[in-house]
Amino acid sequence: MKNQLFRKLPLDQLLNKQGTAHFNKSMNASDLIALGVGAVVGTGIFILPGTVAAEHAGPAIVFSFIFAAIVCAFSALCYSELSSAIPVAGSAYTYSYVIFGELIAWIIGWSLLLEYGLAVAAVATGWSAYFQSLIEGFGIHVPKALSGPLNPSEGTFINLPAIFIIVLLAAILSLGIRESNRLNKIMVFIKLGIILLFIFVGVFYVKPENWQPFAPFGFKGILTGAALVIFAYLGFDSVSSAAEEVKNPQRNMPIGIIGTLVICTILYVAVSLVLTGMVPYTELNVGNPVAYAMELANLDWVFGIISLGAVISMMTVIFVMMYGGTRLVYSFARDGMLPKVLSEIHPRLKIPLKNTWIYALFVSIFAGFIPIDKLAELVNIGTLVAFAAVSIGVIYVRKMKIPGLKDGFKVPLYPIVPILSFILCVFMITQLSSFTMFTCFIWMLIGLFVYFVYGRKHSILNK
Repeated sequence: MKNQLFRKLPLDQLLNKQGTAHFNKSMNASDLIALGVGAVVGTGIFILPGTVAAEHAGPAIVFSFIFAAIVCAFSALCYSELSSAIPVAGSAYTYSYVIFGELIAWIIGWSLLLEYGLAVAAVATGWSAYFQSLIEGFGIHVPKALSGPLNPSEGTFINLPAIFIIVLLAAILSLGIRESNRLNKIMVFIKLGIILLFIFVGVFYVKPENWQPFAPFGFKGILTGAALVIFAYLGFDSVSSAAEEVKNPQRNMPIGIIGTLVICTILYVAVSLVLTGMVPYTELNVGNPVAYAMELANLDWVFGIISLGAVISMMTVIFVMMYGGTRLVYSFARDGMLPKVLSEIHPRLKIPLKNTWIYALFVSIFAGFIPIDKLAELVNIGTLVAFAAVSIGVIYVRKMKIPGLKDGFKVPLYPIVPILSFILCVFMITQLSSFTMFTCFIWMLIGLFVYFVYGRKHSILNK
């Protein structure tokens, strides 16, 4: 029984099988950075800075972002090594299957499924709020009953715009990776232009007195803020899901992952400084803080552009997280842990088409009925569990002799960086609420039930 639970997926067998999967290897380093920035920069820059600054960190949210970036940087270096050494779809799930064995891989993969699925739902819910405020400027109103998650006391029953955007982006993903990646690049370019517009215009309206006191909630507030804004960085790990569709993954995967993190950290710090300098942190607990700051400054033309930018920005996040989620589900099914229909590759489009639509419809249920605050906290814990596993995975990979292991990027200052990464991830998990811990525990129990009832018996390692 023990041998069955910890049986490992042979990497050389996986790489040989990869040749029959028919993915197009069409992505380079710039495609990966566009994919990563598309996933990372969205809700974290247009919504989170306001609520986290108002309730937890004040203007010192800048340090919350920097601390979260340091945690993610250590994890990013570990992801870079594993994604270049094991260049297959599935991210931390596949790495864990090769390194730790089946049961650990399933738990890590199940955590990632929580991250990707609820991230799509959470960002779609945020997108819905911005989209509704944007179209209200044109006199168009979504009926109250269809405008928000299930809350009969407030008169909302289903968040129809959130479901609509998930279905629309599933349709774009269904065009094939080359076409959808081209559209993602255009949206990322527009998004970056709008963020830079906010920074360059807003800096002239900064009042230094708004930065006093700089850390009203103390160091604990900065740490709590960091645990929450980890949500703002989730997505860089979804770059590793593209490994089977990348040309020269040993070179391009590390550039894509680390490049994404550097660009996003600079943007987050700059936006946070300008935002808390324009508006007192006590007034930032609103759903659209970046647009709100421009409204207070009577810059209505920028307000409109930023609202549009937020809508486009969150679309790229939903798109990339859906992409990562479908590739994770594909990996589960490829290994027999979920039904084979989810690993079927469309002969012309070269993507898992049925998987894409099943996944999108499943996630849209969460987006339609659950509030964003409950979704966001659960995403963070799934992310940190995966980060911790990848960090320890680097140490195991260096010590194990795995047939088929590729020679690529190596984590600097080994083993200090992976050990620090693991410790920081565990520390950040302890900063999350008891509700998050309990819900994650329930999710894991469901996952173990699925594994023992279906996955263990149907695993390809059983044959």
